[in-house]
Amino acid sequence: MKQSLSVTVLALGTLLAGGCATKKYVGQQIDPVNGRLDKVSQQSAQQGQKLDQTASNLETDETELNATKERAVAADGRAGDAMNRADQASQHADQVGHDLGDLRNTVANLDDYKQVNQTTVNFKFNSDRLDSESKEALDQMAAGQNQYKRFFIAVEGFTDSVGTSDYNNALSRRRADAVVQYMVAEHNIPVYRIHMIGLGKDKPLDDARTRTARAKNRRVEVTLYSADQGAVAMNQETGSQANSTPRQ
Repeated sequence: MKQSLSVTVLALGTLLAGGCATKKYVGQQIDPVNGRLDKVSQQSAQQGQKLDQTASNLETDETELNATKERAVAADGRAGDAMNRADQASQHADQVGHDLGDLRNTVANLDDYKQVNQTTVNFKFNSDRLDSESKEALDQMAAGQNQYKRFFIAVEGFTDSVGTSDYNNALSRRRADAVVQYMVAEHNIPVYRIHMIGLGKDKPLDDARTRTARAKNRRVEVTLYSADQGAVAMNQETGSQANSTPRQ
């Protein structure tokens, strides 16, 4: 009996000693694995952080790229506008050069120009506004200028004798300018072909001090001159007929 008990105790001791050894062995095997798992976990976390940073960088780069594209498109648009303005400026410069050349030719050959048409428009007292009758007279005159290649238009503004000379000079220029603006805007007559002057109360049509005389003097005289051979010949023919007409 005692011997069986001893055997049993010995067996239990052996089992316990074996269990402790096994547990110690298992622990020795598992600890390195746990260490590697912890390291892998840390590496995964670091890689996750790097991926997050990379994604953030990509998003920033995409935003900057879009902004760069927008700036490039805007710059391209501005460049296109600048080129268009440059082309327009070049065309305008060419046109101005051509116009100045025509003007120089006009001045150089002024004796070749003959009067081919004329009209007078009147104004109300102290007014520089064109009425419907004045506009109609200018329309009729402007309709004939298309048949001439070389021409210019003289616009002379006048006033009556009421008021100071300075005021009337300014008023006569405003009246002449109103005629010029109407002909340029409504009939596309090049402004370089128009010569404007305000003469105030000088050169009155009627020296009388009546209301009718003052109304006649509040005027703008518009005269069309041309150097075209046909226009000159027609003018000379008209003059010859007038000279040959017997006086009564």
